[in-house]
Amino acid sequence: MENLMFVYCSCKVIWTLLVAAVGCASSLPVGDDSLCSAEELAKYSITFTGKWSQAAFPKQYPLYRPPAQWSAMLGVTHSSDYSMWKKNEYASNGVRDFAEKGEAWVLMKEIEEAGEKIQSVHGIFSAPAISSGTGQTSTELEVHPRHPLVSFVVRIVPSPDWFVGIDSLNLCEGDHWLEEVTVDLFPYDAGTDSGFTFSSPNFATIPQDTVTEITCSSPSHPANSFYYPKLKILPPIAQVTMVKIKKNLLGLPAPYVNMPDKSNEIIDTVSETPLDCEVSQWSSWGLCRGVCRKTGTKIRTRFILLQPANNGTPCPNLDEETGCEPENCV
Repeated sequence: MENLMFVYCSCKVIWTLLVAAVGCASSLPVGDDSLCSAEELAKYSITFTGKWSQAAFPKQYPLYRPPAQWSAMLGVTHSSDYSMWKKNEYASNGVRDFAEKGEAWVLMKEIEEAGEKIQSVHGIFSAPAISSGTGQTSTELEVHPRHPLVSFVVRIVPSPDWFVGIDSLNLCEGDHWLEEVTVDLFPYDAGTDSGFTFSSPNFATIPQDTVTEITCSSPSHPANSFYYPKLKILPPIAQVTMVKIKKNLLGLPAPYVNMPDKSNEIIDTVSETPLDCEVSQWSSWGLCRGVCRKTGTKIRTRFILLQPANNGTPCPNLDEETGCEPENCV
């Protein structure tokens, strides 16, 4: 009888430990964010700075209908169980609609469904649009030890399906939250529209491609608005800074002052990107003009495809003349 009681007690202890272990495991998301042991919550101010200026990006810079600008920012704080977008993976329908048209409804629904289904989302945040290529917009976000990752997207306007953003940036480092993080941003192609230029008409990519980073040499096509073959890397087209909001003496977050829109202000000095002149191929030679039995002349022409900027290589001669023998002479 005593042996049976001992076995019963041992099994009960083991079962209790197993239940406790499973309970703890189920409350934590899968991934590196489960290692976060920082304080319960942290609030950050997030400031997006547009650096899309004509000096830094002179090629086909949009000046009219519409001019260069940025959409509103849409972001989320989450665990590793959720992904808004990833490089080299297919964009969701929500990201496609946002990158192509700036429409956020489908993406919001995807975020909401992920939060309800696997409880991977802690909160959504947004910041106002910027009405020019340079300027700032700001808002607040809140992270949790089980949801320490930040992702967001901002559409490049105008563009076929281009955007900038961050994918799953971890604001937790061990037992503490990072005080400040600044990240340079570069353009991405959502892989859903095949346009090469800012003002390209809608031309769906079929089949859909993956999300890829746009560089100074990729896509490798002279028509590409970001094609600068003489550069090693593109200058950052935007930047984002997240600063942890300090608590006051009562333990509450300090009052947040919303930063006014500075869309018409160039934030800092930007190095000018030289843009070389581009010309067309030569036309065919024209008719030979001149007096019979004497040397005449014929001309061919070409035209400017792209005007130079920022001390780029100037345009060559657009006309060329050569000698010839007049035809149809008697």
